[in-house]
Amino acid sequence: MKSSFKTLDEIKKYCSEAGVDIGFSGNTEIYRKSHVINGFTVNNSLAVLPMEGADALEDGSPGELTRRRYLSFARGGAGIIWFEAVAVVPGGRASMHQLHLHKGNVDAFKRLTDEVREAALKQNGHAPMLVIQLTHSGRYSKPDGVPRPVIAAHNPVLDEKYGIAPDYPVVTDEALEALEDRFAETARLAQQAGFDAMDVKASHGYLLGELLGAHTREGRYGGGYEGRTRFIKNAAEKVRQAVDARVTLASRLSLYDAMEPQYGFGVGPDGQPDLAEPVRLLRELYNIGVRLVAVTAGNPYLIPHVNRPYDNGPYVPPEPPVKGVERLLTLAARAKAEVPEMAFVGAGYSWLKSFAVQAGAYALENGHADFIGFGRQAFANPGFANDILETGKIAPGKTCITCTKCVELMRSMLPAGCVVRDKTYARLYQQHIKNNA
Repeated sequence: MKSSFKTLDEIKKYCSEAGVDIGFSGNTEIYRKSHVINGFTVNNSLAVLPMEGADALEDGSPGELTRRRYLSFARGGAGIIWFEAVAVVPGGRASMHQLHLHKGNVDAFKRLTDEVREAALKQNGHAPMLVIQLTHSGRYSKPDGVPRPVIAAHNPVLDEKYGIAPDYPVVTDEALEALEDRFAETARLAQQAGFDAMDVKASHGYLLGELLGAHTREGRYGGGYEGRTRFIKNAAEKVRQAVDARVTLASRLSLYDAMEPQYGFGVGPDGQPDLAEPVRLLRELYNIGVRLVAVTAGNPYLIPHVNRPYDNGPYVPPEPPVKGVERLLTLAARAKAEVPEMAFVGAGYSWLKSFAVQAGAYALENGHADFIGFGRQAFANPGFANDILETGKIAPGKTCITCTKCVELMRSMLPAGCVVRDKTYARLYQQHIKNNA
């Protein structure tokens, strides 16, 4: 069923009939709560989640549309702006238009963070926490526009889907150890560029996320739990050592990747979430110094309905979208209950449209998350945070309709944004359709 509910009672009734446990609260004042993370005061409980714009310059620097997007987010009022994926090495870029931070463009990133803070202070009177997402795209790397996969282990389903031969080489232990140092070096540059927090990204089937499920991999970075979690823990430790203590260590972490158990992380024998290993990892990351985690799940290249429930997408999902919403909210709540000292950003709210505000308020009220994050909704309405803070709602005409056209643009290596709410991307999408007719 599409999310076309007119009243809160309607969506509550639907959830009850679907056997879905999602709570709603009218206490929208709770979004005004501030938080102190590693000495940084975050002004409210709202976050912009990372959504790739695929609009960087060829050298990896922010392009004009990148600047336009983040200045809009800055004026929008969220306490955290979690920047999209930024590659730590050229070969780890998902496209030739993915952001890539290096010595040659630190100043370009610094100009952007300075402008973002200035815009936020002028509009809202407070500067958001700026998180940079450090990544390697792994098997989805396309640094020059054609696939250049770097795989952690073979996965029959993904290998067949993307034409990877059984004898294709996996990345070596030596290369992974060297890559840990590149995460640290990029974090050092990111601090120079003005970022407040460093995300060691391990999600969505990218290299670090795939390593977490690399049960069949031989060597130091695969097999048992210690091997599979070695890279993220080593990289986090090296990043911690590379930056000042005032810089917050963070991670966008898939707690359940929904793969087959022998290739997955956070997956039980029955294919359902099993958080024993993710919780263990969260505790170990906290001991290393990670203080902020953005919860996510799934692999958008294979099963996008798991990490972004939609009304219109590439296939008809095997479950109602509201089931996916419930799963994401539950994952965050369970993680917070197990590791209460960690600050968590919850995700999965966009499908609820206007009623996401009440669902997020319920999560905050009941300690299921510390921040409510929006990705697609931020594309549709960069000012969502101020709307919530000032009026307690997001108007129906300013919500994401979960049509997935923004992702369609990105997958086509075109600048991505909201086709429905932003004329710039509507024109790009119309041209895309025309070119592929």
